Amino acid sequence: MRRALRRAQQGVVLFIALIVLVAMSLAGVALLRGVDTGTIIAGNLAFRQTSMHVADLGVEAGRAWLMGQPTADLYIDKTANNYYATWQATLDLLGNDPSKTDYDWTTSVPIPSGSTYEPPTGYTVRYVIHRLCENSGDPTGSSANCVKVGGAAGTAASGTKGAAAYGTYAISVPTSAMYRITVRVTGPRNAQSYVQATLY
Repeated sequence: MRRALRRAQQGVVLFIALIVLVAMSLAGVALLRGVDTGTIIAGNLAFRQTSMHVADLGVEAGRAWLMGQPTADLYIDKTANNYYATWQATLDLLGNDPSKTDYDWTTSVPIPSGSTYEPPTGYTVRYVIHRLCENSGDPTGSSANCVKVGGAAGTAASGTKGAAAYGTYAISVPTSAMYRITVRVTGPRNAQSYVQATLY
């Protein structure tokens, strides 16, 4: 009787063990894939965050170029220096507006290696500067139609509506056109970031 039962049960345990082994193997593969995916996502986020920080170099390079130009030279386009005297309302700088023409970033000269604002290895920084004016020309005239910062913060330190003061006199703000610097950074693993800054 025992021999008959033993003969009938042969191979059942092996079959169950194989099923458990396959299930454990599938669980291990799924866990490995999950860990790998998490690592890749974390790496991509790190590259993107770094590219955002690197974009500051483009803003600083654009600002330095603006500061080094005579005022009258900023009334006209200087495409060789990535500068436009108008805001070019028909252009899409970020490539996400289908109703506008995408800006050709290949025409923008990247920050060269060896310069003061050289980006880290593996990153390319390009910037373009737009003066926030509808037309070229002197921003103090009405024909340029510029976005301006004008007037004074206040006349005395007692003015409490946002007047910055030093001693007894408020700090005045000169009238000038505003400028927008748009920076595009490309980095490892196709990381790409855009940063815009408005200066005056």
